[in-house]
Amino acid sequence: MTKRKQRTLKGEAAFTGLGLHTGEKVALRFLPAKEGTGIIFKRIDIAGEPIVPATVEYVSSNARNTTLGIADIKIHTVEHVMAALKAYQIDNVCIELDGIEPPVGNGSSDVFVEMIEQAGSVEQKETIPVFTLHSPVYWSEGDIHIVALPCDRYKISYTLDYPQTKLIKSQYFSIDISADSFKREIAPCRTFSLYEEVSMLIDRGLIKGASLDNAVVIKDDTILSKGGLFFQDEMVRHKILDMIGDLALVGYDFKAHIIAIRAGHASNVAFARKLFNHLMTENVHAC
Repeated sequence: MTKRKQRTLKGEAAFTGLGLHTGEKVALRFLPAKEGTGIIFKRIDIAGEPIVPATVEYVSSNARNTTLGIADIKIHTVEHVMAALKAYQIDNVCIELDGIEPPVGNGSSDVFVEMIEQAGSVEQKETIPVFTLHSPVYWSEGDIHIVALPCDRYKISYTLDYPQTKLIKSQYFSIDISADSFKREIAPCRTFSLYEEVSMLIDRGLIKGASLDNAVVIKDDTILSKGGLFFQDEMVRHKILDMIGDLALVGYDFKAHIIAIRAGHASNVAFARKLFNHLMTENVHAC
């Protein structure tokens, strides 16, 4: 375990848009926070302005997105926000929302990167631990597999497998995570869905704010989206974006090489819980 200075934002930044699944207009604001605050979401549209910490302990559902909650106070689809904050090593920030879900922007993390860069970041006086794995951590269920290997940096290698589609089939991407690499290679990558899944999601009351402006739809060998694909392998890169955001809910900085096959929000969160317990156990033994 090493340590580094905690980081927060220099100033504020705000954005207003539609929620991907709710379709409701929502305003989001990033606010600097003092040392030890962590990343917290504040629902300013609810009496008392309740706060939900962005840690795996407070994950309440993770089917098509990752939702945080305490009792009936919910924050849907936090992964795109969390991914940007993790990549930029922002440890302490208050995220104000006047609705249940952050705005979708263009379906990626681009808008949140822009907000972080607009606000700027600054080191704080207190330090935060950076954990290094001493032994592998793995999680498997059926054909879904995730393993974290000891590594001197934070790296993710992901294999996407959609054998039922002519266009995707299998995609692989591997990247060392930093602010620069995230902004350039991962942040622009939009959420996607198979054409056959769209009606099912609508029937479940989801994707009310989705459009070809903020999502990629794949039908056989055709891409339906505004402007086509940003990357030929945009889908696997978006899966890495989601994984960065979900694993940020571990709540601690860590170095590891994450290798994932067919992982999604449910497996990401299950692995985040296991990784958290492993890091805490190794730390106790090390002490």
